[in-house]
Amino acid sequence: MEFSYSQVGGEQIYNFLNVTTSARQASLGGKSLTMLNDVNQPLWNPAVINQNLDNKLSINYLNYLADINYGSVSYSRFFDKHFGSLFINLTYVDYGKFIEADSDGIILGNFNSRDLLLNVGYARNLPWSNFYIGINFKLISSSIKNYSSYGIASDIALLYHNDTKPYRITAVVRNFGYQLSIFDDKKERLPLDVLLGFSYDLENLPLRWYVTIDNLQQWNISFANPSDINNSISSGTKSSKVGFVGNAIRHFVIGTEFFPKGKFNLRLGYNFRRARELRLVERRTFSGLNFGFGLKMGRYKLHYAFSKYHPSSNTSTFSLDINLDSNIR
Repeated sequence: MEFSYSQVGGEQIYNFLNVTTSARQASLGGKSLTMLNDVNQPLWNPAVINQNLDNKLSINYLNYLADINYGSVSYSRFFDKHFGSLFINLTYVDYGKFIEADSDGIILGNFNSRDLLLNVGYARNLPWSNFYIGINFKLISSSIKNYSSYGIASDIALLYHNDTKPYRITAVVRNFGYQLSIFDDKKERLPLDVLLGFSYDLENLPLRWYVTIDNLQQWNISFANPSDINNSISSGTKSSKVGFVGNAIRHFVIGTEFFPKGKFNLRLGYNFRRARELRLVERRTFSGLNFGFGLKMGRYKLHYAFSKYHPSSNTSTFSLDINLDSNIR
């Protein structure tokens, strides 16, 4: 069975919502969902908001493709056992300066473009169970020159976690929402993503595995890679088709974390979709590969991630976690 390409990457607005600014998450492939001790994780899975994140702050920076700059701040606060915890995140994206020209190519000046997100999340333990439910509310702003667009979105998630079990399972629906104001005369869809996540701690090794299956709302997510196009005199130009297995594997993101409970962590991740769509057929490029580390020093923890997209396109992500609890030294 074969499927034609569907260009899902450029058909939506506010696509920055699906780019992580967390170095830990980026090093694990970009879509890990079950980290209970990471204050950035609720932005992708609100069900993980918990008491252990109380008074923790994270500052993040991503030098993205084409020198696009991402910055974000995450914070969580536990109030009491009756109310629970709240999570807040502010994300800013600066696309830099662009040259403005008229239809004749005459340069008129420069203009800027940026995106802004305010996210508030909340989670509760379902009574007498090991299930947790969480929800995020998002206010979104996007501007290009003098034009602006605003939107609202939400995430909802369910998590199974038992302290006596080595695994966690979660289901998340992200970015279902509505564009309140538009750039032109057409409303655009938000980047909806339905995901399943799983993690497992090995019994005799300091190792944790992460598996995420994304875009469950759409089976065919393949995007044409120009490197896969074959040219010959006899048959002309011919595009490779993506079969059942090729399309299925594009939904998977895997990662592993060495010494997940220690002061120093090593991380490795692989994004199959990124690997297939940005590779070069004629040589190995390691597209889709991610790696990084975490180093804890008292109340601070530094994270770094390197992500390989294309031979000419790599990204670096930095995160600084700070425990604001006065009892920590």
